[in-house]
Amino acid sequence: MLTLISFFVGTSQFGIVGMLDKIAHSVGVSIPTAGQLVTAFALANAIGTPIFMIAIAKMKQRKQLLLALTIILIGLISTIALPGFGLLMAARVILGIGTGMFIVTAYDIVAKLAPPGKQGGAMANISMGFSSSLVFGVPIGRIIAASYDWKTIFWIIGVFCLLALFAVSRTIPELESGGVISLGERLAILKNPQLAVTLCVTLFVFIGFSIIDTYITPYLTAVIPPNIEISFILFAMGISSVIGSKTGGLFADRIGAFRTLIGSMFIQVFAMVLLSLGGSGWVVVTVILLMLWEIACWTFGAVQNFNLVSLTPGASGIVLSLNSSFVQLGFATGAGIGGIAVGGLTIMAITWISGASVVFAAILFILARSFSTNAKAAINNG
Repeated sequence: MLTLISFFVGTSQFGIVGMLDKIAHSVGVSIPTAGQLVTAFALANAIGTPIFMIAIAKMKQRKQLLLALTIILIGLISTIALPGFGLLMAARVILGIGTGMFIVTAYDIVAKLAPPGKQGGAMANISMGFSSSLVFGVPIGRIIAASYDWKTIFWIIGVFCLLALFAVSRTIPELESGGVISLGERLAILKNPQLAVTLCVTLFVFIGFSIIDTYITPYLTAVIPPNIEISFILFAMGISSVIGSKTGGLFADRIGAFRTLIGSMFIQVFAMVLLSLGGSGWVVVTVILLMLWEIACWTFGAVQNFNLVSLTPGASGIVLSLNSSFVQLGFATGAGIGGIAVGGLTIMAITWISGASVVFAAILFILARSFSTNAKAAINNG
């Protein structure tokens, strides 16, 4: 059930990237400016989520989910009802906070409910719910925006959020959230160098993802002939994200997080390098590379949560909250960098900038691995 709700919550976050040009035209701004709606959402998610999670720490986790869904519903109503770009930005802020609260709580709940040895696969199911919004939500949202109005998709999500409120109230057990933990205590965990560097890996991977994902519609418009429907390509990329989410959890349980994460980053860079060398004549190759890239990105997202929980099993809620903030900071930074690239350079620049960000993430990840190796060696020598 949480996986299904994650799909609708994910559509409220990712849906706008498939219709960014429609939104820009509707509110009278440029596409790079409209892209900052992603930045507003992500910053609110990154900054607001830990603050709100501290405020509601004494609540049972079912109530936390209900509150998160209520905030999301308020954000959806604001998106539909409030006019102008400024108020639309404010609505995205509300949605960002509510979505962040839902993500953190849902991941923590499934980690607690999953049988031993199955946490990676269970958490991957939540990630799969979000990635499914790329399969159906993003392309369907674009079709609806082209046929009717871009706000229509948010009406639909709002109805399902109402249904989700009833479903959560009747099915989620009363689980303890772990008590009140101050912001200082949450940030103190970053004193662990391996954990701090691993979270920075999350940041740079999602900067690379956001640079492409935010401006995927104008990118496809530039490299794909006009006789090919973009929504079909978005659909294919969405299917790839689901594959990545599910296979990521399976690989984490079978071959380990480190190998899976390194492999996913290598594939991301490989795809971006080839895309940066290609052109508008490489239609089939372009689509295949984008699908491969999407699989690798969502493999990383699913497995990184499992990896972080493995590093600090006694503080899973704190670590997942921090990771969610780093993910959203990556979204915000990537949307900003992508906007600068699209507005000041060329749309094709986003591929090599994305690849460079993931290369840096891979270097950091190997560095984080060395912290663990050195720590084990020191213990053995001691």
